Amino acid sequence: MHRSADTAAGTLESLAIDSTALAGNLLGDPSRRRVDVYLPPGHDGRGLPLLVDLVGYTAGGPSHTNWRAFTENVPERLDRLIADGAMPPVVCAFPDCFTRLGGNQYINSAAMGRWEDFLLQEMLPAVEGRFGCGGEGRRGVFGKSSGGYGAIVHAMRHGGSVWAAAACHSGDMGFEWAYLPDFPALLRRLARHDYSIVRFMEAFEAAPKRDDRAIHALMSLAMAATYDPDPRQPFGIRLPVDLRTAEVIDDRWANWLAWDPVVLAQQAPVIERLRMLKGLFIDCGTEDQYNLVFGARRLNRLLSDRGVRHRYEEFDDNHSSIDYRMDVSLPYLAAALSG
Repeated sequence: MHRSADTAAGTLESLAIDSTALAGNLLGDPSRRRVDVYLPPGHDGRGLPLLVDLVGYTAGGPSHTNWRAFTENVPERLDRLIADGAMPPVVCAFPDCFTRLGGNQYINSAAMGRWEDFLLQEMLPAVEGRFGCGGEGRRGVFGKSSGGYGAIVHAMRHGGSVWAAAACHSGDMGFEWAYLPDFPALLRRLARHDYSIVRFMEAFEAAPKRDDRAIHALMSLAMAATYDPDPRQPFGIRLPVDLRTAEVIDDRWANWLAWDPVVLAQQAPVIERLRMLKGLFIDCGTEDQYNLVFGARRLNRLLSDRGVRHRYEEFDDNHSSIDYRMDVSLPYLAAALSG
């Protein structure tokens, strides 16, 4: 809800995109996708910069436009920041990228679907064509957690050509500390189902209530389907560890590491694309319970050593309920794209 009843409210419109990129995915997820679009008060969107919000694991774009108790949703936050003069007006798109495995890392996957292609080749043209916003040099991408991963990796892969600015809040990076510690718990969970991912999924989807441990197990499966999919396996999932001993399978784990932003940032073409950005914002909480601050510090050091202009911040908090950090990143992105 708005903090002040006097704050002018923007409008929300919704598009439905029938995606070719997502059709036939191994999860059986729908290829028709909703995209909510925020238009600031008094604007139809034409000529304004475009921001794209990539949400975190277990969320979808509409979760950021729905009513929220005790706080603002993202459109209300944008209303306030624009009304207060903290940022110029922007259009903001909220694509629904939720999957059967609970989330998305926003890259192409033989299991999850071609999500990178959906965003770049289908979502962006639909939004920009409808509202006359964005365009070359006027697009920014931001997100938190899995969404922060999506934002930084899109910047690394398409900085300058598609995206002109990016903000990564507590994004997945430093994979050896972010992901490997979760595998023993996943294996204990799978042991209840004779180490069958199919049986685990059947039990998960049939359960009247899903506890946090089951959801964290599902998250590990979602990462496997993203970074190292095997279309021959159920749901396209294979794990990078031995199911009995948790020993790392080196060649499979190497496929995961190839997508780690800390590893990607060591590649010259990636650095050149990041240098083309008008703005790059990275932050993480010092108490992040997924150990992501250590990867963020490594990435900050790599970018600084290579002369990539960026803004890096740490804040005294953990990984949860940190939408307030958008009060820093959204004005930063809007200023970069409006200059």
